[in-house]
Amino acid sequence: MMKVARPELSFWERTNIPQILKGMWLTIRHIPKRKFTRQYPEEKPPLYGDYRGAPTLVRDPEGRVKCVACQLCEFVCPPKAIRITPGFRDEGRPDADVEKEPQEFEIDMLRCIYCGFCEEVCPEEAIFLQRDFAIAGYSREELKFNKQKLLELGGVREDSIWKWKYKGAPPPDAPAAPAREPRIQALARR
Repeated sequence: MMKVARPELSFWERTNIPQILKGMWLTIRHIPKRKFTRQYPEEKPPLYGDYRGAPTLVRDPEGRVKCVACQLCEFVCPPKAIRITPGFRDEGRPDADVEKEPQEFEIDMLRCIYCGFCEEVCPEEAIFLQRDFAIAGYSREELKFNKQKLLELGGVREDSIWKWKYKGAPPPDAPAAPAREPRIQALARR
């Protein structure tokens, strides 16, 4: 066992008077400075850099759920906050036999650590992190966001993956698909 020699405190250090005086001096220095007040609920603070907020699900411009229930986000989530139950698309749709759709999709916001892994791993660009930092609820159940709530929060996003836009090759006069941005550029643009 190693013994560590503790330094001897002087009389003034044992009374804590120097620390109290330093704290009071710091407070007095800030008194003449101009005050700044933000009216919070109406006036949101600016979010700088790669701010990561609440994860949400998005739809493509045609209103389809972009998630195909591959469950990669569920597997990569460190706190296991995401739960997906795969289902099937409606029979009448042209992509019914091709892709799945989540029957249930739930994110427990109390467990989510806002790491952004779900957004990075999603091959369909179906999960995006909102720049929202004020998530509140009156009960634990309110903060378990189901598929419907996540789709309401996410809304519609322009689709850079045009899988079902055209059957076969697009016609010659069709506009080009939007270019896929690297994640860092997309975050900087927000």
